[in-house]
Amino acid sequence: MITRLCLAIFVLLITGSAMAIEEPKYTVIEKSGEFELRAYSPKIVAETLVPGSMDKASSAGFRLIADYIFGNNTSRTGDKEKISMTAPVTMEPKSEKISMTAPVSMKQTGGQWRVHFVMPGQYTLETLPKPNNPVVTLREVPASNYAVIRFSGFAGEDKVAKKTAELMAWLDSKGITPTGTPELARYNPPWTLPFLRRNEVMVMY
Repeated sequence: MITRLCLAIFVLLITGSAMAIEEPKYTVIEKSGEFELRAYSPKIVAETLVPGSMDKASSAGFRLIADYIFGNNTSRTGDKEKISMTAPVTMEPKSEKISMTAPVSMKQTGGQWRVHFVMPGQYTLETLPKPNNPVVTLREVPASNYAVIRFSGFAGEDKVAKKTAELMAWLDSKGITPTGTPELARYNPPWTLPFLRRNEVMVMY
């Protein structure tokens, strides 16, 4: 099953359609080097909660949601339905409390990670097929403002912690107080060369 799933993801990402992968809609409010303030439109996400280290949780969460979009679901007609892949794949620590002082890391502290894909824009909660696996759920996210730092290379825990601290320091310099938990967004398949990778740390404000 995992082998077939990985093959399907590989085929999807190397075809021409991979060049047109949909991303969440947003407008840039302000840009300063690698930092941006963005206003995101409402969106629907398919998400799951997984324990473990950041890398293990990312891999496990990706497989669970990819399984859903590649057909482990039930549409309104009772059939399976394939859903187009979108970018990025996003994860955040599931925690009610998180320090917003530098340094801030993306490490989970005894809890779980929330991993999600944004669903293609043509769907609503009513028209999306229902996940067959109960650990995958659908949720509507209202219009939100995010502060973002963009970086390339590998998105390991140490680098993510460093970039999160830089983002928080930038927000502090502007007098902006975050209202959410930092999220890691990755836009590329794992075989992408490091210097071509697009990663972002995002936080709602």
